[in-house]
Amino acid sequence: MAPDDTRRNGPRRNRAKLRSRIAIDGLDRTPHRAFLRATGLGDDAIARPMIGVATTEGEMTPCNMGLRAQAEAAKEGIAAAGGTPREFTTIGVSDGISMNHQGMKFSLISREIIADSVEAVVRAHVYDGIVGMGGCDKTLPGMMMGIVRVNVPGAFLYGGAHLPGRWRGQDVTELTAYEGVGKVQAGVMSEADLIELERNCMPTVGACAGQFTANTMGMVSEALGLAPLGSAMIPAVFGERKAMARRVGELVMRALDAGGPLPRDLVTKKSLENAAAVVAATGGSTNAALHIPAIAHEAGIRFTMDDVAEVFDRTPLIADLQPGGRFLAKDVHAIGGAPVVMKALLALGRFHGDALTLTGERMERALAAFPDPDGEVVRKKDRPITADGGVVVLKGNLCPDGALLKVAGLKSLTFRGPALIFDDEESCTAAVRARRYPEGAVIVIRYEGPKGGPGMREMLGTTALIYGQGMGEKVALLTDGRFSGATRGMCIGYASPEAAAGGPLALIRNGDIIAIDAKARRITVELAPDELARRRAVWQSPARKPLAGTLEKYAALVGPANLGAVTHSGGVVWEVEE
Repeated sequence: MAPDDTRRNGPRRNRAKLRSRIAIDGLDRTPHRAFLRATGLGDDAIARPMIGVATTEGEMTPCNMGLRAQAEAAKEGIAAAGGTPREFTTIGVSDGISMNHQGMKFSLISREIIADSVEAVVRAHVYDGIVGMGGCDKTLPGMMMGIVRVNVPGAFLYGGAHLPGRWRGQDVTELTAYEGVGKVQAGVMSEADLIELERNCMPTVGACAGQFTANTMGMVSEALGLAPLGSAMIPAVFGERKAMARRVGELVMRALDAGGPLPRDLVTKKSLENAAAVVAATGGSTNAALHIPAIAHEAGIRFTMDDVAEVFDRTPLIADLQPGGRFLAKDVHAIGGAPVVMKALLALGRFHGDALTLTGERMERALAAFPDPDGEVVRKKDRPITADGGVVVLKGNLCPDGALLKVAGLKSLTFRGPALIFDDEESCTAAVRARRYPEGAVIVIRYEGPKGGPGMREMLGTTALIYGQGMGEKVALLTDGRFSGATRGMCIGYASPEAAAGGPLALIRNGDIIAIDAKARRITVELAPDELARRRAVWQSPARKPLAGTLEKYAALVGPANLGAVTHSGGVVWEVEE
């Protein structure tokens, strides 16, 4: 084999330009090649580009259990295109199982661990490219962050959502079960019915079926150009996922041969605005306003909650998706997938058509191949559900750096009431279970932010109980923690600055009047500035339990929610050195 020919069929590659040669070629790399041979590789495979295939496959959640088969298909695509795939796995934390207890503190932290582990393996083994796959909430942004950080030819593939169950003549999902708990507590559903529902609501592997965080970030991956158009909404158990995974492997090899596009060619200010537009247009998860800035941070781009808010404000809600609407991921797939939403936004002038796709093609041209909106799942441009987005950013003296509210499906956009304060999630949940809260209250859960938690727990367990008790829009909930994409009702989260950092949320007391006006994008506590100043002068951070291990490291490094809750300085440039 010629020194510069790493492929028998197809383009000739200069081996000296492959990063992986640092770890493989030369006399002193004899032991390295011995390790590769022990994994089953021969001369031809060792000479080819080394492409990492990273997944979060595992039995900790159904969301990730279908990734291994898709990884095998991606490896086939890489091998067929002249590369040598190298599979590895990383962690995943199930929000569904860690919900409503201390385990949830590790959910957002897992995003950073995933990104860090992708960087560690790709850089340590000097891989020439990367395919990353994720299946549940934090695995998607974590993988994308890792791909953008290493900035080698790379692509992301979401593992897909589960199919809904059928129970008593209707589609049911995990959200039905969450809210069923509240219904049992309210006496409007029997425990026997809830057990029956539990056994029927999630009949297949895959992520949550509605426009919750996983499906939202799946759409984001397409809008950013990191995933093939039309890939995200294919249900996890559909056979066409394998064909898509093979294509992803081939596309990474094509990018390697062509010298791009690289992940940071794809993640630009325009593509980030496209991603935010897709979230707003679909009434997607508020978590996206945390994850999109974090992905931008990896590319060295400052894209904050304020930037997200600007896009949200100019983008109409056009997709009628759960939890605020009627339809699920499978329904979006049936009409053509996420590109139908993007094409509709392009027609409305709310999407940058000159941003790039994974193939290097302009979005405008690539979207022409996809169907127009069907008019029901995705509305046509002259009939939006609302004129602005399904998610808004609120500001005011209570949250000067912003807070997030999903307005999709809300009957009223205003709320005013007395604060009912809890300094952690557990005490609030206990009060909600016992129905020790009055109609009209603004329930506040504080000291649950990135540093204060630490880990910024999400509150679906609590919000679903409230909704199931029939109080979803009869009270409001405000927190410096997070919400699940499945949360609905007057629920405001990600309040910045967080209470643990001395944000105004730390200063309010039971009975203080809080006013929320989503139309005006305002949230305020009705206190004079001098009263807030007096309280600040005597405020002391409450005593917390000592930290150790992962939580200690995270609390020491993590930044504010409005900047993505990131843990490093961003924009890492990887230079390969001898």
